[in-house]
Amino acid sequence: MIIDYFWPELEYMDLDSMWFQLDGATNHTAHVTIDLLKNKFDERVISRNGPVDRPPRSCDLTPLDFFLWGYVKSLVYANKPMTLEELKAKLNAK
Repeated sequence: MIIDYFWPELEYMDLDSMWFQLDGATNHTAHVTIDLLKNKFDERVISRNGPVDRPPRSCDLTPLDFFLWGYVKSLVYANKPMTLEELKAKLNAK
């Protein structure tokens, strides 16, 4: 199904900047499926058995939440704040 229907849809897209997120359904996390997706998306697959682990039972985790939290953490902790006040100041500055 992936090869017949999904790959043709991706043919003209820029996959270098695209991430792929799967839910926790068993057929979606089979190693065969993950290997196929890794061939297209490299390490940009978010899944239970993928290169980037998706937390279990996280129905409230959207792709934006997943990206945004990692991005904010990378900015805030680039120079690790030593006090709570420094942490708050960094969060408010960004």
